[in-house]
Amino acid sequence: MIDLTIHAALEKLKSGEISATELTRAHLDRIEKLGGDLNAYITTTPERALADAAAADARYKNGTARALDGIPIGMKDLFATRGIRTTAASHMLENFVPEYESTVSQKFIDSGSVLLGKTNLDEFAMGTFSKTSYFGAPVNPWQLERKLTAGGSSGGSTSAVAGGLAMGATGTDTGGSIRFPSAITGLVGMKPTYGLCSRWGCVAFASSLDTPGPIARTVDDAALLLSVMAGHDPKDSTSESAGFNEHTPLESILGDGKKLRVGVIRELNDVEISSDMKKLFDARIADLKSIGAEIVEVSIPNILDALAAYYIIAPAEASSNLARYDGMRYGLRVEGNDLLDTYKKTRAAGFGTEVQRRMIVGTAVLSSESYEVYFMQAARVRRMIADSFNAAFEQCGLIICPTSSGTAMPLDSDLSPLEYYALDLFTVAMNLAGVPACSVPAGLAVNGLPLGVQVVGKRFDDLRVLQLAKHIEQFAGVDNRPTKIMGK
Repeated sequence: MIDLTIHAALEKLKSGEISATELTRAHLDRIEKLGGDLNAYITTTPERALADAAAADARYKNGTARALDGIPIGMKDLFATRGIRTTAASHMLENFVPEYESTVSQKFIDSGSVLLGKTNLDEFAMGTFSKTSYFGAPVNPWQLERKLTAGGSSGGSTSAVAGGLAMGATGTDTGGSIRFPSAITGLVGMKPTYGLCSRWGCVAFASSLDTPGPIARTVDDAALLLSVMAGHDPKDSTSESAGFNEHTPLESILGDGKKLRVGVIRELNDVEISSDMKKLFDARIADLKSIGAEIVEVSIPNILDALAAYYIIAPAEASSNLARYDGMRYGLRVEGNDLLDTYKKTRAAGFGTEVQRRMIVGTAVLSSESYEVYFMQAARVRRMIADSFNAAFEQCGLIICPTSSGTAMPLDSDLSPLEYYALDLFTVAMNLAGVPACSVPAGLAVNGLPLGVQVVGKRFDDLRVLQLAKHIEQFAGVDNRPTKIMGK
């Protein structure tokens, strides 16, 4: 049962071939067996999971089954879950138990899904390898003995899904935090259009960039999860009224009588990528040509400036968002000699090094001396990138590019902060522009590890992005069954 896709599992649940309780127990057993090796979860909820499964079985029996009834999922530990610890992988919120439910997690409750637990991540989603987690880094299930990164910040979610510790999971993507970890774990990771999924109840990092989205083993499964997550939320002022209809078939994007034009970004041609990534990217381009797609070169002139703009805007927003953690109302509190000393000691003890680094940078660029020189310049670059994407989509329907420069690296890789930041080169521009992007497995490198390419579309063209991603998925044919990946 561990190797079933969500769609296949739903068919078996509907036919009565398996029960939700059996499916849930299989995943709980696997968490017990492999959870220590993968460190994919911060908090597991076996009692809640079995109760959810029993309720799903009852609905299957009385004919009131819901969209995801009985499907075991992992919830990134940024989404508030009522009565269940929500830590953001930080010492600051280590023992925080919210009294409210995030909109996204509530939607999954309403869909009948089974909550297995809260997945690991970089502290406050700030990182690339999930190494900044207060609870230790999750491990990539591929070639487990090598202790490779599962990516970040949604590394716990990708580790869980790739390892068979969940059938699907939620993530958040601020600069590539769904797409990058999905690419290096052989999964499908979808960053929807900004505003398609509500951020209400999700611990904030950079509010104008944070984008909840699904992580799954197949494009069809990702589309189904997205259909549950998407929708307007009056509690989120950035939430859009556009929805996502899972009933629209993903089978083909080429049958409408129009020649599909797929763009490749000229400015990325000279960016250094591994020979494996180049070979697989060229192969997938050739595949698209073989089914009638026209490949055109498009220009995003400022895309190589996106990384610099992102690492000004995101820390600036983080410094504001994280000001609320002061030890006064919730979270960690370290007593000091007076109020100011309490603030200092609480925040020094509660935040890890990377979070502190970004808050300091963010505070600096928002200072009166630096605001115009740095923050406003970054905001102008952001607007130029968004305008460039709009201009590019006048020449093509969709864009394809690598998700990463290479395969997963060892967790103990000795990289500087700037080298870690550079790993986001292929993903941050889409967050700055607010456009949808889906990473899909492109094939395996010669070392046997997966690589991904991403499909990018116009705002609210999420369905077409997934349609093209499905074509690429079928051509690549990557076997990402958990028992195949782990040999057990």
